[in-house]
Amino acid sequence: MPVTKYTIEIATSDYSTTQAAVAGGANRIELCANLAEGGTTASYGTIIACREDFDVLLYPIIRPRGGDFLYSDREFSIMLRDVEMCKQIGCDGIVTGILLQDGNIDLKRTAQLVAAAYPLGVTFHRAFDRCADSFNAVTQLIETGCERILTSGQQSKAMDGISLIASLNQFSDGRIVIMPGSGVNKHNIRQLAETTGCTEFHASLRAQQPSAMQYINPAFANDAESYINNFVDAHAVNALREALNTN
Repeated sequence: MPVTKYTIEIATSDYSTTQAAVAGGANRIELCANLAEGGTTASYGTIIACREDFDVLLYPIIRPRGGDFLYSDREFSIMLRDVEMCKQIGCDGIVTGILLQDGNIDLKRTAQLVAAAYPLGVTFHRAFDRCADSFNAVTQLIETGCERILTSGQQSKAMDGISLIASLNQFSDGRIVIMPGSGVNKHNIRQLAETTGCTEFHASLRAQQPSAMQYINPAFANDAESYINNFVDAHAVNALREALNTN
């Protein structure tokens, strides 16, 4: 029986978390800033440093702000410029998503982003989980040229949307990759794989660690923004892979 080849994508929030994810064996990085807001576009300096230092598939998110996925003309122009930046730096792809007011995919702008990114790959992110008709959206995204859809099955966590994810993967029939994400961990990734038939998985494994600062201003001692940093445990990434590959 042939061995299934799985892909693990880790969402990272900066250089150090990317470094840890790569050390843990991530196959692909979704590079973001502000993961607490669902991820926004990382700085030029962060993207170029990660491209220079890590031999891994690198997909920065193209998202100019947190909040909804309904963007103004000016915000869309920012997204196009960020796509061009990623091409110049030598990224492997981008992650993005745009909706219309009625909850449908913004096909015109999505197609423009795909064209602007070419030959980079394009993942349509969890804006998909906010769309009005998921099956119609799959067909539309195939037509735009996106290569994969990140989804939690239109629920907050992938395990809650596992039935829909399985149906979407069957419906896609290999025409586009369906990648479960949100709440994916070593305890559920095998079940997700077996139930959905998906072979690519997205996780953030977000954690925090105390700052290495020796001086702590008493007025800010309990201020997480000042003395707590984002953290990814390389061993947790490796454990995710081991759980997925264990029969």
